[in-house]
Amino acid sequence: MTQLKSFIDRLERLNEDKAAIQEDIKATMAEAKATGLDPKIIRKVLKLRKMEQAERQEVCAITDLYMTELGDETEVKPGDIA
Repeated sequence: MTQLKSFIDRLERLNEDKAAIQEDIKATMAEAKATGLDPKIIRKVLKLRKMEQAERQEVCAITDLYMTELGDETEVKPGDIA
């Protein structure tokens, strides 16, 4: 088997696995929604959990600065950002 064929076969299997995982994610999100949870907020939480604390704080500070510049004095907390 050539090296190209080997890579193509591996990539095809990975794409199949990826599709199956995406279906699992979709089903899990639907299940969470059925229990009354908000998928939009779940996605925000997932995004925030990927960030380091310092990065989250920086995003909050910049967002707060922009909101203040726009005349909105609402304080932005880490949980508000995603």
